[in-house]
Order: sequence, then C-alpha cells, then structure tokens
Amino acid sequence: MFLEVCVFATIFLGFLGLLYKRNLIMKVIAMDMMSTGVIAYYVLSAARRGVFTPILIPQRQVDYADPVPQAVILTAIVIGLSIQALMLVGVMKLSRSYPTLDVRDIELKNSR
Repeated sequence: MFLEVCVFATIFLGFLGLLYKRNLIMKVIAMDMMSTGVIAYYVLSAARRGVFTPILIPQRQVDYADPVPQAVILTAIVIGLSIQALMLVGVMKLSRSYPTLDVRDIELKNSR
C-alpha cells in the first residue's frame, strides 16, 4: 500500500511540475518523472510472490513468472528515452530561436 502511494505521488508530482514549471528543461524532467511513475506502477502491479523464472525444469511443477510484463517495461523504457531525447532536441531548437527557456517569454515573443 505504501509503495502504491509513493508511485502515485511520483506521477502526481510530475504532473504538477508539468503544469506549474516555467522552464522547458524542468518540464522535460517532469514528463520523465511521470513516465518513471507509470513504469513503477506497472512493475508493482505485475509483481507477484512465489513465482519462479520461466526456465523449464521437468522435475519442478511450480508457478512461473510471465515474461510479457518485462518485455513491455523494457519497451516502455526505450520509448520513453527516445521521446525524452526528442523533447530535448525541441528545447534546443527553441533555445536557439528564442534565447530563453522560459515558456511565458517564448509565448510573449511569439505572439508579437
């Protein structure tokens, strides 16, 4: 229960950072924080006690762990890393066009 509260707090704090931070780098970090929280929640919900690695041993009749959640999590981590890299490239492009990382300053300069 405590771990679930911590994971949801991580997601919520990332969301608040996305809403209230003005710096573009901080927004990228908040998005990464939300992604980390979602991945942690998926891992937490997929974890079960009393399961073994899916290696077939004929003498052993036990419950095996499902390898699909592990593959999904690895894919989510790779996709999250690539999205974060693309967001940072976008921030670099914006910082070259507008010499600031403040969202409100960029919006003001763009509206003129």
